Amino acid sequence: MRVFLASVPLEAARVVIVGAGEPALAKLRLFLNTPADLAWFAPDGEPATLETPQGAPAPAGRTPHAQDFAGARLVFIALQDVAEAARLAGLARAGGAQVNVVDQPGLSDFQTPALIDRDEVVVGVATGGSAPILARDVRTRIEGVLPAGLANVARMARELRETVKASVPDFMARRRFWERAFRGPAADLAAEGRTAEARREMLRLLNVAAPEQGVVHIVGAIHDRLVPEAVLERARRDAKRLYVGKARGDHSVPQDQIEALMIEEARAGHRVVRLKGGDPFVFGRGGEELEAVRAAGVAVFVVPGVTAALACAASAGVPLTHRDHAQAVTFVTAQAKPGGVDADWTRLAAPNHTLAIYMGVDRAEETAARLIAAGRAGSTPVAIVENGSRPDERVLTGRLDGLGALVRGASLTGPALLFVGETAAFSAAQLDVRAEFAA
Repeated sequence: MRVFLASVPLEAARVVIVGAGEPALAKLRLFLNTPADLAWFAPDGEPATLETPQGAPAPAGRTPHAQDFAGARLVFIALQDVAEAARLAGLARAGGAQVNVVDQPGLSDFQTPALIDRDEVVVGVATGGSAPILARDVRTRIEGVLPAGLANVARMARELRETVKASVPDFMARRRFWERAFRGPAADLAAEGRTAEARREMLRLLNVAAPEQGVVHIVGAIHDRLVPEAVLERARRDAKRLYVGKARGDHSVPQDQIEALMIEEARAGHRVVRLKGGDPFVFGRGGEELEAVRAAGVAVFVVPGVTAALACAASAGVPLTHRDHAQAVTFVTAQAKPGGVDADWTRLAAPNHTLAIYMGVDRAEETAARLIAAGRAGSTPVAIVENGSRPDERVLTGRLDGLGALVRGASLTGPALLFVGETAAFSAAQLDVRAEFAA
């Protein structure tokens, strides 16, 4: 974020406009329907060819002095003489004002965003002065989807704000009340101008307010070291983020505590989103979490994701099935549950078959030995995909009988998936094609 849009209260705020051309009049129009104390200076006299906005204060036909800026909060200067504009900007700053010199970002403390004015609701679009036309076009698109009666909703909220605060002292409970109010019939009625009905509905909601039932969403996405921060940037800024990511030999939060935490937050009335790597139901322990949350009587929903084997294979150019090489594919984890049943290596070693091995880096040598002992040829192609589908993806290829050495020499630091089978050789061909295009 290169610029920060601040909300400046205009009640009794002194705003000074200097200039008489169209840029000055544009700034003047911004404040005509506001409670600001507006002053206008036109050193070159009133514009002869431009229509003065109705309701504008009479301009003072002179250059403002230092005392004219005293107490001003915002000053807009639209003069062709840049040196004079800079001099006046210095006087305004000395008086404590924030200054905008039109079309002179280097002389300005702020730029004017493209504004959508809905009275009580104001939306600003800013580009830091680099692309004002783009900001205007974005504003037009947003303006088209905002109802004209939006101000009525905000006005009603302002009128009832203290009542709601007194009735619902808990901050989080109050926020959830407003969410229900703004997303229900009360807001629709207010937007339509049916103010009395909207107020009654809002008060009814307030009188019957009950603790909101929480819910858990188990989502096939990622919040740990497996994915860029860009995913979390889509979340609300005020959302509480709890890191529970896992790495080899390092489980930051044990699984039973993760489940207990989800249940606790949901029972507190929160909407919990459990972001998981890949698909929750493919080696993601989503089934365990679903079972635990249901047993606690909490509503739960599952959103599928793209499991790592599919994403890594597609990105690295490994076809999981192929008419000439693999009529089957098996997803398998190298990390068996302590005390659990071992994998059926005979079946996993079958020819004409692709293996996608999750969590297999630590046991790569052991896995290769077991597959070879069960009948898989040592010359079978293998591929390791580290950080699959990310900008720092790395693909290494080799043979099954050299898999252990390949892993040891790779110095893997990110999550990696192992592919075993004839189709793994396609990744090397894909890398050759990429190199060719890069050259």
